[in-house]
Amino acid sequence: MNVKILEKPLNNSYELREVYADTLISIAKNNSKIVALEADLMGAIKMKKYLDIYPNNFINCGIMEANMVGIASGLALRGFIPFMHTFGVFATRRCFDQLFLSIGYADLNLKIIGSDAGVSAAHNGGTHMPFEDLGLMRLIPNATVIEITDWVMFQDLLKQVVNIHGIHYLRIVRKTMLQIYDEGSRFTIGEGIVLREGNDATVIATGIMIKEALEAHKMLLKEDIHISIIDLFTIKPIDQELVIKYAKKTGLIITAENHNIIGGLGSAVSKCLSESYPTKVIRIGVNERFGQVGTQDFLQKEYGLTAKDIVKAVKENL
Repeated sequence: MNVKILEKPLNNSYELREVYADTLISIAKNNSKIVALEADLMGAIKMKKYLDIYPNNFINCGIMEANMVGIASGLALRGFIPFMHTFGVFATRRCFDQLFLSIGYADLNLKIIGSDAGVSAAHNGGTHMPFEDLGLMRLIPNATVIEITDWVMFQDLLKQVVNIHGIHYLRIVRKTMLQIYDEGSRFTIGEGIVLREGNDATVIATGIMIKEALEAHKMLLKEDIHISIIDLFTIKPIDQELVIKYAKKTGLIITAENHNIIGGLGSAVSKCLSESYPTKVIRIGVNERFGQVGTQDFLQKEYGLTAKDIVKAVKENL
């Protein structure tokens, strides 16, 4: 891993959907085996530019996600490398049986981009709001499950997974994210990244909750509380060594995820520690709720996914 953490995170305007299209175009220049599959969301993910350049390596499968997985499995059997995108709920829950059997059980190659992660679905509402996708994908044997932190990571990991066989689920927001890492950073799948050091507690976060964790760090410093922050972007396989190291260091772990507290990051960390080094774990995430329509800011407050919620959890459990 060769990661450089920005001293001051940037509000970069490079949308992750643009990153997806631009990076796939770049990869396809030297790899004719790349095929992009869409479920009638080409506009939502900005893939028209890819279609214009590689019309023979693009298939719009319509709003038929299970069938799209079937097409992907056929392509994979013929030696192609399918990249499949749709909203996270439809990329996982709607076609889970096909992913499990036609790809996982058959040991085929598929790169799945699930967009509008959690509350970032915003005005698309509860029907389009995945709070369970990470849990589902963790259940597939040998699947790699990743939640993207910023555009720099997304660009690098897209280039990496094209050369690694198997199912890779990359969970993203479609629009902008706070830029945490400097351009040119290289990430290692399966290894977490320590963003801040502290001895009082450790916050392990992913996705949009990295921004909240960093803000919580600033707030807690004013009260002389020092927390470590870990970006555990690979949820499966989990970086067990790093999780245990910081459990021993601080004795208190807070997980923060834009996902149900069951099945995702909190569950993965709790399982790791309960089996290897029992430690108090407090899970911040969606708890027994369905999604709803609203702005992302409103929804983060509604579901307790803010820096203030992290601060409260740390202070109540020190």
